[in-house]
Amino acid sequence: MTHQLFIAGQWRDAEGGATFEVENPATGETLATVADASAADGRAALDAAVAAQADWARTAPRDRGEILRRAFEIITERTDELAEQMTAEMGKPVSESKAEIAYGAEFFRWFAEESVRIAGRHSVAPNGATRLLTLKQPVGPCLMITPWNFPLAMGTRKIGPAIAAGCTMVVKPASLTPLTMLTLGEILTEAGLPDGVLNIVTTKSTGEVMEPIIRDPRLRKLTFTGSTEVGRTLIEQAAEGVLRVSMELGGNAPFLVFEDADLEKAVDGAMLAKMRNIGEACTAANRFIVHESLAEEFSRRFAERMEQAEVGPLVEAKQRDKVAELVDDAKEHGAQVLTGGEVPDGAGYFYPPTVLTGVPTEARVWREEIFGPVAPIFTFTDDDEALRMANDTEFGLVAYAFTQSYSRAIKVYEGLETGMVGINQGVVSNPAAPFGGMKASGFGREGGDEGIEEYLETKYVGLAP
Repeated sequence: MTHQLFIAGQWRDAEGGATFEVENPATGETLATVADASAADGRAALDAAVAAQADWARTAPRDRGEILRRAFEIITERTDELAEQMTAEMGKPVSESKAEIAYGAEFFRWFAEESVRIAGRHSVAPNGATRLLTLKQPVGPCLMITPWNFPLAMGTRKIGPAIAAGCTMVVKPASLTPLTMLTLGEILTEAGLPDGVLNIVTTKSTGEVMEPIIRDPRLRKLTFTGSTEVGRTLIEQAAEGVLRVSMELGGNAPFLVFEDADLEKAVDGAMLAKMRNIGEACTAANRFIVHESLAEEFSRRFAERMEQAEVGPLVEAKQRDKVAELVDDAKEHGAQVLTGGEVPDGAGYFYPPTVLTGVPTEARVWREEIFGPVAPIFTFTDDDEALRMANDTEFGLVAYAFTQSYSRAIKVYEGLETGMVGINQGVVSNPAAPFGGMKASGFGREGGDEGIEEYLETKYVGLAP
């Protein structure tokens, strides 16, 4: 079966019938064939979004919200089917896929409720001569480029607020994992989303197809989740049209364990922060920075838990090779392997959960995002050193810290240069909270009250009484 493009409410082949294959990372075998869009197909998708924008913006907020609510219910009902598809194309265990589906669906429920809470204000000018009216309006057609690691949730947390705000969109899912997004298109159609509001373009030639859309003056917003390297290029392209831009980019999350931490909770938190999505997450703990008095015991307990972890394959051979290179580099710099550390024999792109100790900051794992089930452990002697080490990176997405001291917790979360902080917890992602980073981890927020603002313009009207 060939999966088609979704443009103006119709499923259609790519120009010239071009296709590409989607691989099952557990076996290396072809899972599906998908339409490979051309630049002309991308332009047709934008044409459809532009044509639908005016009518969609006039649609009642309650009606937009009800579509999201129905889509939430359909996703929830089809959890088992969606989880099997997601596991097949991305590789995460089925339990992880079901967790993502619950998380991703919640963005639709959250923004269904936010759609009716878009509000402005009315006030009197200080001199009394004018009435000041502000209102919110949809920013207009949006381009959304989503990553492979969370095929549903990285789409719903962009699509949800766009629908709620009254924006149309073109979505380009990752070529490694496009199937879940195509199914989401079917679900939103079933939920009543009008033709042209959502258009899905699958392609292996991302730059060739996306750049003309980004440079088209009719596009008004670009949102991207992915690497900082690609994000920088997209920001440059977006500057030509002065687009509204939101970027959720790379991470290098520190996981701090202070000397007063509850060690059992810290290890539980470390497993969540490291092994969610097999470590293939921008929020994954990347550098475990542990007080020297606890380092040996923490490392032992953590390694025991990692040995028991259920893991699927990494998404592709290239990703597994990168993880293996980072581990080999750490070993060359003197790191010791407590568990894992070697590529296993057999089919698929598997890599074992790995814990490294005695890792120097000269190793690449200190600077580079791992995106795999590898936990390098570093040590510190005092709080100031811990914060310096945590902030010693160009990235600033999320950090985790474990301490039983209230005053230390305040000092730590105020001192960390990250957009999100987890205190005594290993997961911070929540549809009701603003997700996003600082520094090279990007700008803009997804989720929470702030999420819908990324899709709204503020208009001021001066009104003579």
